[in-house]
Amino acid sequence: GPGHTEMYAGLQELGVANGEDLKETLTNCTEPLKAIEQFQTENGVLLPSLQYALPFLDLHGTPRLEFHQSVFDELREKLLERVSAIALEGKVEERYKKLEDLLEKSFSLVKMPSIQPVVMCVMKHLPKVPEKKLKLVMADKDLYKACAVEVKRQIWQDNQALFGDEVSPLLKQYILEKENILFSNDISFLQNFFSPSPKTRRQGEVVQKLTQMIGKNVKLYDMVLQFLRTLFLRTRNVHYCTLRAELLMSLHDLEISEICTVDPCHKFTWCLDACIREKFVDNKRARELQGFLDGVKKGQEQVLGDLSMILCDPFAINTLALSTIRHLQDLVGQDTLPRESPDLLLLLRMLSLGQGAWDMIDSQVFKEPKMEAELITRFLPLLMSFVVDDHTFTVDQKLPSEEKGPIPYPSTIPEAFTKFLQENRIACEIGLYYILHITKQRNKNAFLRLLPALVETFSDLAFSDIFLHLLTGNLTLLSDEFALEEFCTSLFDGFFLTACSRKENVHRHVLRLLLHLHHKVAPAKLESLQKALEPTKQSGEAVKELYNQLSEKLELRKPSPAEVTETPSMELPLPTVPTPASR
Repeated sequence: GPGHTEMYAGLQELGVANGEDLKETLTNCTEPLKAIEQFQTENGVLLPSLQYALPFLDLHGTPRLEFHQSVFDELREKLLERVSAIALEGKVEERYKKLEDLLEKSFSLVKMPSIQPVVMCVMKHLPKVPEKKLKLVMADKDLYKACAVEVKRQIWQDNQALFGDEVSPLLKQYILEKENILFSNDISFLQNFFSPSPKTRRQGEVVQKLTQMIGKNVKLYDMVLQFLRTLFLRTRNVHYCTLRAELLMSLHDLEISEICTVDPCHKFTWCLDACIREKFVDNKRARELQGFLDGVKKGQEQVLGDLSMILCDPFAINTLALSTIRHLQDLVGQDTLPRESPDLLLLLRMLSLGQGAWDMIDSQVFKEPKMEAELITRFLPLLMSFVVDDHTFTVDQKLPSEEKGPIPYPSTIPEAFTKFLQENRIACEIGLYYILHITKQRNKNAFLRLLPALVETFSDLAFSDIFLHLLTGNLTLLSDEFALEEFCTSLFDGFFLTACSRKENVHRHVLRLLLHLHHKVAPAKLESLQKALEPTKQSGEAVKELYNQLSEKLELRKPSPAEVTETPSMELPLPTVPTPASR
């Protein structure tokens, strides 16, 4: 059959007899048995001692094929070991010459399953497989599949489209993994999107596979970076920026100097990586990072495009924003203005560079974005005044109140704050992190005061997945407040529901939150929320799925009619009636 001829493909070219030759011999002979014996002698294993051993094996019923196969396997193992040894011994030119000769001799047998591993092994050890052989491998799907990654790299580096086909599904998988974490049903303020350390993240499957595909090949590394830039431009998806940094640091972990020394972002990324690990930019590292930014020379401004992409990584932004909030609190204690703090100004400079990444790469104009003076002279002092308001309120609460009534918490927000959140990207980012900060402190008053400013923000940042993921996590700390009508109305009607119908992702995050906290929400409120959150015809699968999960949970919570009559007031805890099953 055709499979049979495939199995012995290429033997004739080497002057080795195959099945066809035996067939021919038998067709044209008078004494078939004699002919077979002669064929066996001519083409058998040429060892004098075997002449007597083979008939002995025949007596034991061991087929000749089985014997030849085991000899062959043994020889192949020896050959594979030998090839790997040749690749390491003697002078470089000589060893490659030996391997190239071996490849010339064996390549015609590459389709024989039994010989293929040897041919593949020879190619794997050749730093430059002859172009002709690479073309033959590329043209044959099965051969290409069977190739070692070392050989594939040689094919990929001159075939960007083919390399793209290999990388593309990995990039899709990466983005999906990120989104699954952001929308995960486990909501907690302890464990969130930013919890895993950089080292842990780099062990992820996609980063590891890409690292393996690139090896030490600068050309392939550049291609992957080009893919990431293009996709970031096309989609504005910031997770591509994370992958850009993770890939570089993964090569750094493996000490692949061939690539690290030629990537101009290497030292900057390495320093920033240490900050991300600590979730804080300390003074020493701040100086170092500033040195890199100040050191960008005339004519090399293009590196700013790469640095901005590294700074646009959400893990970098998260670290810079958290550090900014911490600095502002320190400044309140020291009675210092933002413009007098060089560390704070550097954080803002890096936030600007990161937030400006898309525009810079899109416009190809490589210069640092101009910092708006108002951000430093008006917005940050405003945030500091909120910190002061909290201190004052807390102290006031503790003072003995003789004749004065209780001091109410300031409820209005300065108009300037709302305007900054709408018009200035950096102000908005910092403002959102301040709100996350007060939520984490369980500061309900401050949260309710600032929440209305989130309905309209710069490019809808308050409805972005990362912010909502963090906010829902922190809100679990205020879970007891969900029993209060006023709190729920502010949070749901005043914020979430304003965007649910136009933004599918917001709808998902509200449902995630309720799945987690529904037992804390006042029953009447819960009922109206269930109505408001019902999926429409346009809703995607994820929303419908979450809504069904929530409905099932609420169905289980409803008391049975018998129990309701026994409990006059709904406020009392329902008696737990043991079900027959649990007795």
